[in-house]
Amino acid sequence: MTRLEVASATAMACRRDAIDAVLDRIYERHVADVDRWVRRLTGPCDDVEDLVHEVFLVAVRRRGSFRGEASVKTWLFRIAHNVVRGRRRSERVRRWLFARHAEKLPAERVAIVTPLEEIEQREQSARLYAALDRIPDDYRVALILYEIEGLSGEQVAELLGAPLGTIWVRLHRGRARLLCELSREEEP
Repeated sequence: MTRLEVASATAMACRRDAIDAVLDRIYERHVADVDRWVRRLTGPCDDVEDLVHEVFLVAVRRRGSFRGEASVKTWLFRIAHNVVRGRRRSERVRRWLFARHAEKLPAERVAIVTPLEEIEQREQSARLYAALDRIPDDYRVALILYEIEGLSGEQVAELLGAPLGTIWVRLHRGRARLLCELSREEEP
């Protein structure tokens, strides 16, 4: 190897190490936020950790596409939103397929051994997320970030990359649709 080739290989190794260090810092700084977002966007589910890891895998794969026009937090939120949306789509297909073929599968009964309050809380949470599933995604995400996550309107606007006025409209319409869905559920 020539000196130029050795210098080039050394520079590339140093660059890779620097990129890895930056990615490690991004993970350490934002993993709690991404975990919380994924939990809020998915509702009650068992694979939150898998989704969080998927978000960071996508971030690593797409690190070259980060232009720096938005904050890293905004970039990660958009990735998390897209990962969760993709998972929700695939879950809808699975539920549809399961519903079509459920009569062919043996019924399994799972005994629930939990306190009454936990059962009621899970039922309420499931009803809420079922109603949220039935409203448009733009309204759903804005409601989750503002009402459940507790972010300000400005923070929601920044994360979604939308004007603040648009966020207020989405929240207003989202609340109306959510209330309509919840009241429909309560009708006999």
